Amino acid sequence: MNTQSWFTPTWASPPGVRAVMTTRAGGFSQPPFDGFNLGDHVGDDALTVARHRQHLAQTLGVTAVYLRQVHGTHVVHLHTSMASHPPPQADAAVSTTPGLACAILVADCLPVLLAHDRGLGVGAAHAGWRGLAGGVIENTVAALCQTIGCDPGSLVAWLGPCIGPKRFEVGEEVREAFCRVHATAATHFRAGPQPGKWLADLVGLARDRLRHSGVTRVSACGACTVEDVSRFFSFRRDGITGRMAALVWIA
Repeated sequence: MNTQSWFTPTWASPPGVRAVMTTRAGGFSQPPFDGFNLGDHVGDDALTVARHRQHLAQTLGVTAVYLRQVHGTHVVHLHTSMASHPPPQADAAVSTTPGLACAILVADCLPVLLAHDRGLGVGAAHAGWRGLAGGVIENTVAALCQTIGCDPGSLVAWLGPCIGPKRFEVGEEVREAFCRVHATAATHFRAGPQPGKWLADLVGLARDRLRHSGVTRVSACGACTVEDVSRFFSFRRDGITGRMAALVWIA
């Protein structure tokens, strides 16, 4: 398998915190899931997905806990036994156990990684527009701060690849869902090509939510999953497709 296609986020993470973002390159999944698919809920061969997950964990030297993501806002505090049980239903996780990685699956939704600036804990959130509007970032920040007893200002964040602002066409109800919470969200929408449609900046909206939560040190990948066909899976582009993973852990 080609692990050279995975990349390490560029962010202000402290020594002792590690993170990886996978891509679709490499692996053994057949079309339309080709190639390094990590999603076990999309119709791909289960043994192939398990092989990919095992290879990822062994290469990184971690125990990765995946979630049953439902575009919600629930956060779980990971413990080692979760790796051998059915995945918990949640869209975010925090971890304070070395070697126990938070793993978020995406294929257009935004992966958000968090770390305490002294490496006391990490967190990850699956931020599609529903979860983001509902408060998944705020909940993850609050859960991590409560778990390790810190202030949000001591956290750093990384925003991974997602559907970009030129491609994310949404309806008025999506814009209203964000603007009802923070009026500043309106700056992250511009008129779309069709009447009543808007082009939404998912990364900008996430930055807005992080800032309101007290997290100011934020880095972003900037890549669009829809436009980069060779590197990224995209549900909006392809419909039936695989999933990538963003992982963060304490070494």
